[in-house]
Amino acid sequence: MLYVVLFFTIFSLFLYVLLGGADFGAGILELFSSKDHQVSIKKRVYSVMGPVWEANHIWIIILIVILWIAFPAFYNIIIIYLHIPLTLILLGITLRGVAFVFRHYDAVKDKSQLLYDRMFEFSCLVTPIFLGMTYGALISGNIILLEDHPNADFASVFIKPWLQPFPILTGFFFSALCVFLSATFLIGEATEYERRMYIRKAGIATWIVVLLGFITLAVAYSEENKFVLDFLKNYYAVGAVLLSGLLLLPLWRSIRKGKVVLCRFFAGLQVVLILSAAVGAHFPNLIITKNSQVSLLDGIAPKSTINILGISLIIGGLIILPGLFHLLKSFKMIKILENEEK
Repeated sequence: MLYVVLFFTIFSLFLYVLLGGADFGAGILELFSSKDHQVSIKKRVYSVMGPVWEANHIWIIILIVILWIAFPAFYNIIIIYLHIPLTLILLGITLRGVAFVFRHYDAVKDKSQLLYDRMFEFSCLVTPIFLGMTYGALISGNIILLEDHPNADFASVFIKPWLQPFPILTGFFFSALCVFLSATFLIGEATEYERRMYIRKAGIATWIVVLLGFITLAVAYSEENKFVLDFLKNYYAVGAVLLSGLLLLPLWRSIRKGKVVLCRFFAGLQVVLILSAAVGAHFPNLIITKNSQVSLLDGIAPKSTINILGISLIIGGLIILPGLFHLLKSFKMIKILENEEK
């Protein structure tokens, strides 16, 4: 059952990045667009995100619950030493949800709508940045465990690990990845005029992702970051990143020919390959501290707990996944009927 639990851990992570990341990217797209484009993107984002944005959070909830129950030692380090960026992430997710609802359902249409728009856009920008910074801090080697350094000050233990160049760049890289996903996914939901806009924005986001990825690796290499040094020696990780880059060719061919399913498939596959490289390069040692490495499998829960959790995840998956598919299919049919009526 351990392999079942590990599968759902990785599966939940990947789905949250793909689906939740695309939601965050939509707000970033809106933030960095002209006023005319903001109006268009706002309408499109509401029509696309409206029925699924809450459902997408289920994946991060599942991920947190799995870590908490199955891998408590690993979970405790994340929660304790990175509680500040995690709190900011929760605040960003909450503000985004509040703003998304109120800017569409507020009974009073006044200047408060502008406040909701800015709240939605900036929370969509800040949240993935802190998500990326959290992961960057975990693999940066900057975390100082109190059991190794009992006299360390508060800033060294709880602030400096994530407020360093590598984690910050990782945060901006992840936010750019979200924009790339969102722009590519929205191409298939857009009108002809909007499609050209999203294609252009997807192209810009692609170059920003490539540039930030190169800068992030370069900075980490100059700092002799152990994760990156091992990453560059890992043939699987390097191969996955190179394959992700090569997939840009069929991706852009699919976009030009208007093959919506294919362009979404290639964009999603690129992100999955990047995530696979990031997770697989050092698995299961997913936390690198000043003096040691912490394995996901350190301090694992008892076998009986793992067995019960694995069975629960299988049953839950059989219920949740068909339900999510039905939700997406039903919403798609509603949109088709609405277009036919128009």
